[in-house]
Amino acid sequence: MKKLAGKVALVTGAGRGIGREIALKLAAEGCNLVVNDLDSELLAQLTADAEALGSQVVTVIGSVTEPDFGTRFVKQAVDAFDGLDIVINNAGYTWDNVIQKMDDEQWYAMIDVHMTAPYRILKAAQSYIKSYHALESEAGREVFRKVVNISSVSGLGGNAGQLAYSAAKAGVVGMTKTLCKEWGRFKVNVNTVAFGFIQTRLTGAASDEPTINIEGKDIRVGVSDQIRDLMTDLIPLGRPGTPKEAADAVFLFCLPESNYISGQTIVVGGGLEL
Repeated sequence: MKKLAGKVALVTGAGRGIGREIALKLAAEGCNLVVNDLDSELLAQLTADAEALGSQVVTVIGSVTEPDFGTRFVKQAVDAFDGLDIVINNAGYTWDNVIQKMDDEQWYAMIDVHMTAPYRILKAAQSYIKSYHALESEAGREVFRKVVNISSVSGLGGNAGQLAYSAAKAGVVGMTKTLCKEWGRFKVNVNTVAFGFIQTRLTGAASDEPTINIEGKDIRVGVSDQIRDLMTDLIPLGRPGTPKEAADAVFLFCLPESNYISGQTIVVGGGLEL
């Protein structure tokens, strides 16, 4: 018996990396999916892979920072499946700089994608969650829902060169703690997973000069070999994590076994502390 059979899960940034692994893990355990990414081809491949696992999939292409995205995203779930059980706020990227070189565009880009987008999604979900909970309570049923927000060790301990990213990821923790208190009466568990050094395109070798395209802007990503070696040396388990390992931690907060855990932040970093 799949542990999440029939649940409806929403995952942003699901086209590749950690988001893709989260979506496939949820699909394998019985969830129907509403997934988002900027890349339609990546979403098409994810859809095929998730459907092969028995999941029904609805895709929402576009940027989570669009003002109406949260409303559209949540409505797709309700219209398609008449349900809303799990929300994973995963979409994001890094755009690094020290404070004296940072401009307002960089600052607001990090705040918008990591904080404002989850806020809008969760705000749009509130009325549906309240209504579903009221119906379940009248029927004498106790149903728990799950919100998992994604943060970073940079948001917990800070990281030189990542002022905006660290500030946004710290804000995610505050959002989680507050929403835990606001939504506890609706039987919603709200938790945060803070990633350490996970092997994704954002942490690839900077010597390869990788870039990602965000709404027409090419943004440099990657980590120098020196920093990669230093980070690896600081990890007690001796290596970076994989996207699958990162997704597995998110999955833990989606299980019924986490029904009495809320408002918490766990670090998935192999013991790394910045």
